[in-house]
Amino acid sequence: MSTPIESVATTTSGRVRGLAVDGIACYRGVPYAAPPKGPRRFALATPAPTWDGVRDATRPGSMAPQHVRRFPGIDMRPLLPETGWTGDHDYLHVNIWTPQHHDGGLPVMVYIHGGAFIAGAADCPAFDGTSFARSGVVLMTVSYRLGAEGYSVLPDAPTNLGLRDQIAALQWVQNNAGAFGGDPGNVTVFGESAGAMSIATLLNSRAADGLFRRAIVQSGHDELPRDAAVGRRLTERIAAILSVPATAAAFREVPVPQLLDAQATLLAQPLDLADNGRDPAYGAAAYGMTIDNDVACASRERLTTSSVDLLVGTTKAEMNLYGFSSGDLDAVTDTEAVARLAASHPHARQVLAGYGLGQPGAKPGRALVDALTDLLFRSPARRLALRHGGPTYVYEFEWESPAFDGRLGACHGLDLPFVFHTLKTAQGPQGLVGGEPPVALADAMHESWVRFAHTGDPGWAPYGPGRRLMRFGGAFGAVPSRLGEDEAPLAHTAAVGGRASDATAGCAIG
Repeated sequence: MSTPIESVATTTSGRVRGLAVDGIACYRGVPYAAPPKGPRRFALATPAPTWDGVRDATRPGSMAPQHVRRFPGIDMRPLLPETGWTGDHDYLHVNIWTPQHHDGGLPVMVYIHGGAFIAGAADCPAFDGTSFARSGVVLMTVSYRLGAEGYSVLPDAPTNLGLRDQIAALQWVQNNAGAFGGDPGNVTVFGESAGAMSIATLLNSRAADGLFRRAIVQSGHDELPRDAAVGRRLTERIAAILSVPATAAAFREVPVPQLLDAQATLLAQPLDLADNGRDPAYGAAAYGMTIDNDVACASRERLTTSSVDLLVGTTKAEMNLYGFSSGDLDAVTDTEAVARLAASHPHARQVLAGYGLGQPGAKPGRALVDALTDLLFRSPARRLALRHGGPTYVYEFEWESPAFDGRLGACHGLDLPFVFHTLKTAQGPQGLVGGEPPVALADAMHESWVRFAHTGDPGWAPYGPGRRLMRFGGAFGAVPSRLGEDEAPLAHTAAVGGRASDATAGCAIG
């Protein structure tokens, strides 16, 4: 590796100094908004203040207030912070990777991290943008407000502040992409899990019109926003724990650590997050967007904009991650499986029966995890693909991790080190990808994401009526949901270079 050299760029707030190594310049912790501190807590993000001289952007920025989110037994440090909030309020920032020498006009990719809306950071090792920059892309990662700070429903504050932060960041990108060699007219926003849910919601948001040309939704969809009444119930519960009124004025007086502790207490309790018997997050996330018909609309109130190219997909066994980390998957009984799903689905027993519940030899815990993969991820992602008005491409990530004797399978988040081509960050005895993950699969996924950012075509046929999709790391066959046509259209696939089925409507890599 070459010796790092200084690299300076000029933003709308002032000059920033990053470091360039082997032809790739990196700028970290560049603010897109003022710190949400004091009167700016529970308020709209305001532009970052200007500064004189050159601001240091050589070290990681701070993270949004959060406690550490753990998955027992699994090393999640590549994808989630290993420590909690440090007390620094200046966390509304972006990180940028770009070729040091360029002629400008490069496609821009903006990554929004996941973490169930309560955790995550833009600076995690797996999100290093060096490989994207080497592929001729300006890669940016974004931080935003989380949990009670970002998604409380208060009568005297704007809704969905975390989502509005993302809009503010994308506006900053429009004004500053050129300073790093990027083309503001060719922005691809992409994210995973909570980040993907956010992006899919922005597809339906007029407030985000014109801020991006393409979108990649990894393990997400646009059906997550809950009714505002559900969000208010959650906010009132945390206010009761704090013994303060459920108002922004009162919440601003609560120190951040105290609010985080109250949030942890809240999340440890049983929560009623269902509306008419169904919770679109199926218990996986308490905080998140609420429908306000401003920045977050109900998914069917507005067809997603036809001016945006869309790439959407899931991993084959999303909920394996949660089933593994809970440690009790094999011990779940039929009654417990039904009870767990019944808290968020009015027809729990019927749904689980479609996944083998009650059949000889079937494991209730496995039925629950498989059903939740379809309910929370695969089925609504396919519905989004059908509903979207513009060019739409679908994929499924099927490579199964050998880690933990294969119990993770193709779990939630496993695709990220492949997309970013950062496999080394997730290797090791407790790593997600095991000891020797297939580099060729990382090559294929990364190249598809880059191609999509350049052209809007990832390299396979659009989804459409034929239900065409790309299978990364999979073998020939169909990848249907078991929920039926009313909840999830079936997806028929075929293999690249292999014998096509009668459907002949897809391909596979890996």
